[in-house]
Amino acid sequence: MERFLSAFVSEAQAGGQSLLVNIKIAVLPIAKVFTMCFLGFILASKYVNILPASGRRLLNRLVFSLLLPCLIFSQLGQSITMEKIFQWWFIPANIVLTAISGSLIGLIVASIVRPPYPFFKFTIVQIGIGNIGNVPLVIIAALCRDESNPFGDSEKCSTCGIAYISFGQWVGAIIIYTYVYAMLTPPPEGTFDIKDESIPVKNLQKDHTPVLVPLLLQEIPSTYSDPSKREETKGFFMYWFEKLKLKLFFQPPIVASVLAMVMGVIPFFRRLIFTPDAPLFFFTDSCKILGGAMIPCILLALGGNLVEGPGNSKLGLRTTVAIIFARLFLVPPTGLGIVMLADKLGFLPPDDKMFRFVLLLQHSMPTSILSSTVATLRGCGRESAAILFWVHIFAIISMAGWLVLYLRILF
Repeated sequence: MERFLSAFVSEAQAGGQSLLVNIKIAVLPIAKVFTMCFLGFILASKYVNILPASGRRLLNRLVFSLLLPCLIFSQLGQSITMEKIFQWWFIPANIVLTAISGSLIGLIVASIVRPPYPFFKFTIVQIGIGNIGNVPLVIIAALCRDESNPFGDSEKCSTCGIAYISFGQWVGAIIIYTYVYAMLTPPPEGTFDIKDESIPVKNLQKDHTPVLVPLLLQEIPSTYSDPSKREETKGFFMYWFEKLKLKLFFQPPIVASVLAMVMGVIPFFRRLIFTPDAPLFFFTDSCKILGGAMIPCILLALGGNLVEGPGNSKLGLRTTVAIIFARLFLVPPTGLGIVMLADKLGFLPPDDKMFRFVLLLQHSMPTSILSSTVATLRGCGRESAAILFWVHIFAIISMAGWLVLYLRILF
């Protein structure tokens, strides 16, 4: 009996210590993220004003156009092979499943809270589409930087984690610029800035609420309505290029991902650029140095953007709270179930805990920043900015909790 009690106590103490270790490992990256964001907040405040709005825009452009593509190209290109493409197939599939499951949860939540017109589809998008790029990269970099991280060697941890995240970037971009772009189409009135009293009432629904429709629909003429003023073939392709918004797909991070995958799987280019003894390895090493500046720059800009506050939004308190709660606390458990099921079915590489950790992160992130860019293009950027402000504030708490749980499950 005494032996049983002593064994039970020792196991409980060991379990308690391992839990404390997991909490420490999970909270430290969030603390680092919070510290860098807070420094950006101070630099952008009116008392210091080193990082004004114009400076933050330039910093965001620098990150998006140079630093992030360099990081993706150097890390993904060195890690990718043809064999690994077949092994990592579930990463893009997981991103698609993330969008589907999140959007279904968003549909249920939007049906319950009934957001103000015309923000029903907007609510679905804000819940369903998470940040699968920037924030996971920050978390992985902060986690792997600690030598006591549970994934082993810091260099290998960082390289593999960034490669896994970068491998799915192109899928996320397709979802953003097709699904999100379509979902955020302005209402028939042509704008999200609608006053209720200016909309005529057509009839009543079953719940006796009015269906609001415009009196007139404005037809937008095609840019290429006169074929006589252009070459027919060129005009046809240019028309569909603009119609399908194909130029939105040619973003620097997406181009970097595609180039890294193509050059990484072709032996000639791999020996030319990515191997340490390659003639052009200095280019890869230079990209890696520039990519190292991406994490602090994007966090400083994110913290600086919080200075402006949530701004004015027409969503209302109930819809805003519902979006935040659903995105941070309802979507992650669904993602955990998806990843565990995929693991049981043998879809994931065996004994690769970083691979599973990245999949779980993709379900646990705050709302996508790129979706805010599309929302701005569609005319609802003010409401999107308000959601981004509040969801990133509360994500500091939620991400720490989910990281503790994930590390507890994996180790």
